[in-house]
Amino acid sequence: MSTVRFEDASVFTAARKAAFARRQLTNGDVGYPVVLALFLACTAVGLWWVWAEAGITVMAGFSSMAREIAWWLGQGLFWMTIAALAWRAYLALRYKACPPVADESLPTLTVVVPAYNEGRHVLNTLVSVATSDYPAHKLQIVAVDDGSKDDTWQWMRRAEAMLPGRVEPIKLVKNGGKRRALYEGFRRATGEVWVTIDSDSLVDPDTLRKLVSPFVADANVGATAGNVRVLNMDQGLIPKMMDVAFTLSFDFLRLAQSRLNTVFCTPGALSAYRGSILEPHLEEWVEEQFLGRYANIGEDRGLANIILRKGFHILFQQDALVWTNVPVQYKGLCKMLVRWGRSHVRESIVMAQFLFGNFRQTPAMGTRVEYLLQMVELIVGEALKIGSIAMLLVSPLLVAKNIAIGTVIASSIPAVVYLARHRSWNFLWALPYSFFWIIGLSWIGVWCMITPQRSGWLTREVKSGLPAAAPAGDLLQAAQAPLLTPAPVMTAQAQQAQA
Repeated sequence: MSTVRFEDASVFTAARKAAFARRQLTNGDVGYPVVLALFLACTAVGLWWVWAEAGITVMAGFSSMAREIAWWLGQGLFWMTIAALAWRAYLALRYKACPPVADESLPTLTVVVPAYNEGRHVLNTLVSVATSDYPAHKLQIVAVDDGSKDDTWQWMRRAEAMLPGRVEPIKLVKNGGKRRALYEGFRRATGEVWVTIDSDSLVDPDTLRKLVSPFVADANVGATAGNVRVLNMDQGLIPKMMDVAFTLSFDFLRLAQSRLNTVFCTPGALSAYRGSILEPHLEEWVEEQFLGRYANIGEDRGLANIILRKGFHILFQQDALVWTNVPVQYKGLCKMLVRWGRSHVRESIVMAQFLFGNFRQTPAMGTRVEYLLQMVELIVGEALKIGSIAMLLVSPLLVAKNIAIGTVIASSIPAVVYLARHRSWNFLWALPYSFFWIIGLSWIGVWCMITPQRSGWLTREVKSGLPAAAPAGDLLQAAQAPLLTPAPVMTAQAQQAQA
């Protein structure tokens, strides 16, 4: 446990700097109107076709023109979707994880675990990290309490007592958001590689070794992404469905992206970064802004963009597993997906600023193709949702039937991926999840498209638009707090067995 003080500054001065910063335009601010204009144009075409079908077009010639445009767009999107699926499947099938390296070759490692109101979960996380199959003298563990209002700090102190010399707990007096908590952890990093792990997650004993082995095998590797599985599958329907969704995202999409040396998003639950690349850009990252507001969410995409922009590769390690808790209630799930969606829109725009230039020496054409596919899916896909809703008013039975058939067909993709990967009957949850997404979650993408500037965490105390870096005063304290009574700690395997 360490005590660290920061240089004092007046709140007034910090507020003036923040107000001035909000008036500055970034390339991302300029890019968003372009994306929004394309989204609105696609939406207009879709509504134009709906109006023509409904017979409310003012000029008769518009009706045939709208149908012809819609037909060609539909054909193009259909075959583009098939081609994208086939291309990604080809890449995924060629994926090979980097084998683990021996102890003497492993780099020094700093694991940062940020926590806010996680309670005893953080103890389990820290113990799972400390008991990893990784040389203790090469492993630094930093736990950051982001101004929690519960007993998170006491559980961190318990971990420090249980694991003498292994855990360095840090307490932020004021809640500043996950980005700020990670920043404070990174500033104390002594390892060559920095790892981020969520405070409600557990890692397998061999996870850290497998996660960082690519850094030893290839000097071009700047970051690696771990494989996220759902820990609390016994707590309801949503966790079971999310495990299927995660498998598609990690064991299919990231497999394909890894073959391109460009995993777009390094998950906050488990990722590793070459510290020498990030260190010069920490201030830039923690103070990132978009449309005049501080970007307090999407810290993982922000880190990934820095790595890629500097010309390094990001790989996926399929066998580096982390088990994480997901929301069990609809409201919590929506908050999580809204955060992800907004950061996806924002960081995709930021990514375009360097992706089409000479940003690295190794081949990048496949990366650009994947990016364009994702942008088409983002812009056109969200516009089609609005058109489908409008069409429901014109031909409700026909549209409902087509949506149902399409949903059943679409659910076969995550089902096949899950079955191939896990050989489990849980693949059957792909179908209910697909309908659940259509009925209850499809609105999220549209909402994120028109509100990407909102950066509230939604489940953390920090509010949207406030800086991740606190403006003044003593930000940290190493308060002496009474230790809690020891409690049993469960590993990921034990919790899965109990489930």
